[in-house]
Amino acid sequence: MSTVTTSMFAFPLGDDAVLIPRTPAITAAYHEVFTANFERITRWNPSAESRPTPENTRRNLAEAGRAWVDGTRLPLAIGVKAESGWRLVGAVGLEINGIAGTGEAGYWLDASAEGRGLATRAMSALLDEAFGPIGLHRVELRIAPTNEPSRKMARRLGFTEEGVLREALAFPDRRQDELVYGLLAEEWRTLRD
Repeated sequence: MSTVTTSMFAFPLGDDAVLIPRTPAITAAYHEVFTANFERITRWNPSAESRPTPENTRRNLAEAGRAWVDGTRLPLAIGVKAESGWRLVGAVGLEINGIAGTGEAGYWLDASAEGRGLATRAMSALLDEAFGPIGLHRVELRIAPTNEPSRKMARRLGFTEEGVLREALAFPDRRQDELVYGLLAEEWRTLRD
C-alpha cells in the first residue's frame, strides 16, 4: 500500500508506530486504507452501510475531529514508519460518555499490520488516556463471538467477558450475538503497576 502521511501531531507507540488524530487532514490516506479493508471491517462490524466515497470519508473525519474537540470521542489512526512519514494501517477509537464516566473502544487493522502487536499497543495507549487524563471509570469492548483475535486481545488487556447481547449485531443477511467485555479504571491501574 502506498499510503503515506505526515501529521502535525503524533503520539508514538515506540519507534515504528504512531497514533494520529483522525481529522480531514488525513482524508486521502485514511480513505485508501479504509476502503482497502472495507470487507474485513464489515465482517465484524455491520455499522458501515456501503463502501464510502472520498467525500463521505472526509465528512466522517470532520465529524470525528469535532467530537474530539467536544470531548465525546477520541478518534485515532494507526500509522507505521514509512520512507517519508507514516503509512496508515488502521484505527483505534473511544466513544466517551462523560456523564456516566464510561467509554466504548474499538479498533481495526490492515491485514499487513496484523501480528505485530500494533492493536495491543494502540489499545494500551487509548486505555492510558481513558483512565488517565479523560478520567473514565469503565471502558467496554463489544466483540462478535467468532472474532477470536479480538477476544484474545481483550483478555490480554485485562478485560472481563461480562455477557452476551443476543442477536445485537444486524448484518444485511443475518443477526449475530455480540459479547460485552468490560475493564474498570482500578483494574487497569493494577495491571499497569
